[in-house]
Amino acid sequence: MSTLTSDLAQELETGRTHPSPKPQRSGRRRVRSVTGRIAMYVLLIVLLSVVLLPFIWMLSSSLKHDNEVLSVPINWIPKTFVWSNYKDIWTQIPMAGYLANSAFLAVVITFLQVLTGSFAAYGFSKVRFPGRDALFLTYIATIAVPWQAYMIPQFVMMQKAGLTNTFTALILLQAFGAFGVFLMRQYYMTIPDELNEAARIDGLSDYGIWARIILPLSKPALASLALLTFVNTWNDYMGPFIYLSSNDLWTVQIGLKSFIGQYSAQYAMIMTGSVISIIPILAIFLAGQRYFISGIATTGMKG
Repeated sequence: MSTLTSDLAQELETGRTHPSPKPQRSGRRRVRSVTGRIAMYVLLIVLLSVVLLPFIWMLSSSLKHDNEVLSVPINWIPKTFVWSNYKDIWTQIPMAGYLANSAFLAVVITFLQVLTGSFAAYGFSKVRFPGRDALFLTYIATIAVPWQAYMIPQFVMMQKAGLTNTFTALILLQAFGAFGVFLMRQYYMTIPDELNEAARIDGLSDYGIWARIILPLSKPALASLALLTFVNTWNDYMGPFIYLSSNDLWTVQIGLKSFIGQYSAQYAMIMTGSVISIIPILAIFLAGQRYFISGIATTGMKG
């Protein structure tokens, strides 16, 4: 009995002096988890800094004199803040007219692409007809064809139609987009077909189903397509450069080249105009980012 008691006492004493390794392991796991999280945040901060660096340089350059923009080493903080750049740009070029032209094209083309893309996607996803999938694949395959391959034939067609130097040419060429059809079709595939069948039983046509059922359920995808189309149209340079020759029709991207002369360029004014040109895009993205993220995240998920 005394031997058993002494053994138990020895085990208890050993337990006190040599605790179980489990708490140590959990502590090590916590340390590794915290270390990994810190490393991830550091990596994200570095990547974010790399992405934002050109925008920071652009903003800084817009507040400098021309001879300071390309100085080496770069002065990230201007020696003298030239706030007058943001006042002078409106008088040196018709900046308000350029912004209005860009806004008109971006709004009209975005509306038409969302309208045609969502309607065509409904046909490719909810309407059954012979050759539907083959036609869809053929149409989507046009995304792989670069615009430069058919840029000249398009221009010749518009020239013969008398549509050059008009907004109509750009609107007609960009009112339809295979990417928009693909994006909307993938989202429509997540909507149960039972809703369509129930609506048909209630007497709705395909037009009514599309307008009253499918579109209200597709706000995230519609917002994503609208945002992407608006940004691409607003930033488009080659299209307006090819089809718009009149200064009154220039967009802001074409208008900024007014600061580039034969022997020199007003770099500070170019940066100022660039900062002004991204403000509408930034505002629209901040307003619709919730729908944009939701639409991109759920597109292609079968629900």
